[in-house]
Amino acid sequence: MKISDFQSKDVINIVDGKKLGHITDLELDLRQGRIDSIVVPQFTKMFGLFGNNGTEIVIPWRNIVKIGADVVLVRMDESKALRQEEDDLHARS
Repeated sequence: MKISDFQSKDVINIVDGKKLGHITDLELDLRQGRIDSIVVPQFTKMFGLFGNNGTEIVIPWRNIVKIGADVVLVRMDESKALRQEEDDLHARS
């Protein structure tokens, strides 16, 4: 499977059924030769338009439930996703 194949799939959270978006990046463990996580930009709805607010949801590989022909099903608790974003902000500071 190519990275471009991942980018064309919708990422769906099976906990609440929400579409999270599309995969924009992968985090790799080069020592182990495996994918550590997938990265999905977080979009917000402002004035009826979708816009990227600059944050990303980093979904660990262990949270991927199924990779189908059109979608990637993940199990993400919303509070964990929010904490991940806060951790990323603190790490960048």
